[in-house]
Amino acid sequence: MKSLKKHLSLIIALMTILFTVQIFMIVDRSITAYEANLKNDYSIIVVAKSSIKESVILSMDKMIERSEELSPDTVLKRLEGEMKAKHIELLKLSLPKFYRIHLKQFPTPKQIKRISENLLKTPLITRVEDFAQNHDTVYRLLLLFKKVAQLFGLAILAVTSLLIMKELRIWQFQHRERMSIMALFGAPVWLRSAVLFRLAIVDALIASVIVIGSFFTIVKNGWLQVELQLIGITIDVFRPLNDSMLLAGVAFSLSILLATMIVMGHKEEV
Repeated sequence: MKSLKKHLSLIIALMTILFTVQIFMIVDRSITAYEANLKNDYSIIVVAKSSIKESVILSMDKMIERSEELSPDTVLKRLEGEMKAKHIELLKLSLPKFYRIHLKQFPTPKQIKRISENLLKTPLITRVEDFAQNHDTVYRLLLLFKKVAQLFGLAILAVTSLLIMKELRIWQFQHRERMSIMALFGAPVWLRSAVLFRLAIVDALIASVIVIGSFFTIVKNGWLQVELQLIGITIDVFRPLNDSMLLAGVAFSLSILLATMIVMGHKEEV
């Protein structure tokens, strides 16, 4: 029980970091999936004097993925009862051509401006409706959410890293007498600090197993996937192989790095 208490604070600190890393990955995947949804929903409307081939539209900007001509039939059907068929056909011929342009990815405001300018360079195109104001609002909110998530993750990483260093210093202080005796007999630094590295490695292993097991349970229950699907997002909350290796790598790398910093900064008592 006493041994468990010694390890508990370091394990909790490591678990906090690992949970933060995994949650940040979930947020990043959710934002990427949401951007894909926005990309599919977003389009630019172009008004042209006459028909334009899709290959010509695609050549206007590298961001353009595809285009489709909008049929005026819906509008003309409303006039069927008010106008003769002959007049409707004439009106159909005189109407401008409307195209919906889809992009390869959700664009930035600068990219929207560039695409609109490139489209208007074509003499056949008379107007471009890029819905810039609504797009800019959505894009800035998305960007703000990304930055807040990054800052939150960095803040937790910094605070918990300091806690881990403090715990390792306490362990080093508890074993200072044994380490000093070993130094007098000429033991190398790595051997004198073996107990510190053993603590770091064991606790990193325990924290990794607990966090990975927790996310396995979350995936198995499926409640988080259901919540995300309610807002139209489908992602892998936890990728067993990739995420497990990443979390374990973060735990071991951080523990060993901080332990090394403690050892290198330690000065033997004379």
